[in-house]
Amino acid sequence: MGSRRGTRPGTAGFCVALGLCVVAIAAGAAPAQAQSTQSGQQTTIGSTIGDLIAQMTGLAKPRGSAAAPSGSREPATRQQPRVKKDKRTRFVIALQRSGDFNVFALTNPNRVIVDIETMRMKLPRKVRGRMGVITDFRGGRSNAKRSRIVIDVREPVVVERAVIKRNPTTRRNELILDILPMKAKLAQDKRRKKFMTNSMGLGVKAGFQPPLPRAAVAPKKLASKSFKPLVVIDPGHGGRDSGAKKNGTVEKNVVLKFSLALRDILVKSGRYRVIMTRETDRFIPLIERRLIAERNRAALFIAVHADYARSGARGATIYSLRSRVAARLRNRTRGQVGSSVLTRKEEAKIRKASADLSAIRGILADLASREVEANHNRTKAFTRSVIKTMSASTNMRANPDKQAAFKVLKTAKVPSVLIELAYVSNKRDAANLKSSKWRKRVAKSIAAAVDNYFTASISRIPL
Repeated sequence: MGSRRGTRPGTAGFCVALGLCVVAIAAGAAPAQAQSTQSGQQTTIGSTIGDLIAQMTGLAKPRGSAAAPSGSREPATRQQPRVKKDKRTRFVIALQRSGDFNVFALTNPNRVIVDIETMRMKLPRKVRGRMGVITDFRGGRSNAKRSRIVIDVREPVVVERAVIKRNPTTRRNELILDILPMKAKLAQDKRRKKFMTNSMGLGVKAGFQPPLPRAAVAPKKLASKSFKPLVVIDPGHGGRDSGAKKNGTVEKNVVLKFSLALRDILVKSGRYRVIMTRETDRFIPLIERRLIAERNRAALFIAVHADYARSGARGATIYSLRSRVAARLRNRTRGQVGSSVLTRKEEAKIRKASADLSAIRGILADLASREVEANHNRTKAFTRSVIKTMSASTNMRANPDKQAAFKVLKTAKVPSVLIELAYVSNKRDAANLKSSKWRKRVAKSIAAAVDNYFTASISRIPL
């Protein structure tokens, strides 16, 4: 009988496939037609499943032999099944291409299921005699993108191997399934090792023990792989710029010690990355401090200072960028983006594509303006959080939420605050600034404010 195809050119569906069935002949059983070979016996499979595939895919059954669709390659011959003594049955499906597939065995009834991407494919021929452990098979679409092949088997089985390989003779990709009766698998494993002992001390037959659970990952190692916001801490002054001095307290020294304590707490939590603008007594220009945060795309910028007053003022103050300055930054950023965000080459490509260059510039400028506004809102949220937590650990000014136009805060890209820890001009504040116990307590309260800020939704406002 001539070969049959399950699809016509240009249609999606199954084709009757080339396959190979390697089986063991039970005692007293003989194939209908046999030819002695070195590896065992060969039997001729008689009928095809063209009718079945045509019914399942909704296609009319083609009559007689027909040429393969254009661009496809038909196998030169259809191999007949070979019989081996190891009781394995090999089921081969010729595929149009390699693809994603899933294979699993079921019982009651006993069968092997193959789920695969829908493509043109050929199943093996059927034979009148035994087909190893296989009794029947069929295939069809399970949904618009997936196809399913059901292989009925005589008894519970194990799929020892399922792999797609390229046949050097036919130049086709083939999905090869090696199917072995479970009894044979158990006997095989028993010869190697009778029993294995699992973690509960129960005997489990080798080869059928469920996969062992993975070792638990240490919290520190897990945290190291997760996303960590970058916090930049900027100890004020340094080097030739000593800052305020009074009561034996030098601002550049006490704010550096405090900043290092805050850094250690944040790093130890495992939730943040921290960059210090300075870790030693050295001078850094104000603009450079801000650029460190911008270049590293920091999620938060904290400048740490100590204050001075001729009055008896004491307590902490939190400064953020003045709203008018933020508005000017927003307008300036919009102009900068509009004029310089695109290179000449990029502008040439846009013109070549007949796109509206001015519209694209406007969109980019608008996005930059929104970034400034979002960062301003985030800064206000962090300021409120610092005031709430810090007031529980130290004295605060009567109205600690202040706005200013400090150069170090004039960034459009990073939420930024300046914390005046205390007054060096006040004896009690100066004593606190030199106290390691006070530094640790207040640094913990600011770290808590950082936690609150990144937990709150305000820190995730879309830009």
